[in-house]
Amino acid sequence: MGGVPQVMALVFDVFGTVVDWRSSIVRELEAWGAAKGVATDWTAFTDDWRGLYQPAMEEVRSGRRPWTILDVLHRESLETLLTKYRVTGLPETEKDHLNKVWHRLSPWPDSVPGLLRLKSRYLIGTLSNGNVGLLAWMAKNAGLPWDVILGAETARAYKPLPEAYLRTAVMLGLGPEQVMLVAAHNDDLAAAAAQGFATAFVARPTEYGPRQTKDFRAERDWDVVTGSFLGLADALGCP
Repeated sequence: MGGVPQVMALVFDVFGTVVDWRSSIVRELEAWGAAKGVATDWTAFTDDWRGLYQPAMEEVRSGRRPWTILDVLHRESLETLLTKYRVTGLPETEKDHLNKVWHRLSPWPDSVPGLLRLKSRYLIGTLSNGNVGLLAWMAKNAGLPWDVILGAETARAYKPLPEAYLRTAVMLGLGPEQVMLVAAHNDDLAAAAAQGFATAFVARPTEYGPRQTKDFRAERDWDVVTGSFLGLADALGCP
């Protein structure tokens, strides 16, 4: 039987690792724009929206801003981009609908079948910067079979702060060495490994489309390196 013997739980980065956020958002915004008669470069809009993600969280991580969930940060970034792209006159209900596109992201093709296999042997859950409501609705929409939804909101700390990882392990009643972070991002895995977590790198080389500049391959000797959740299930000896 494969695996890392002490690991009892797998926690997953979600945006990019489990779900294809970029294609999902571009597809939905283009359909919305066509239906509403709103023409703009929705691919650039999507890339800019994601570009505001880390700066918004850094305001919270740095202590310059009190704890604020990702749904709120996404909404503020949306307002900025609607102005930038001259999309005007939208009622609050439409803005709310657009913001919740992050709740409706589609999984990579291997995500659900791989998670179901992994769930047969391990407790599986999230360790995402997404808030609980966002992740719960995403799971409902995409059929993601989590045992538990944890991450930044429950830890009150955005990754890569140590507390995001350590408090997640505590909530599971486990030591860090009993938890494996699964992610498509080397920096996330490095932060988790620094806190004693086991690590699995799953390559998602098209996450950012043609804008992708890193994370094409593992940059360290992680415990598992693979190209899909099905490969991870194989490596961990899951039926």
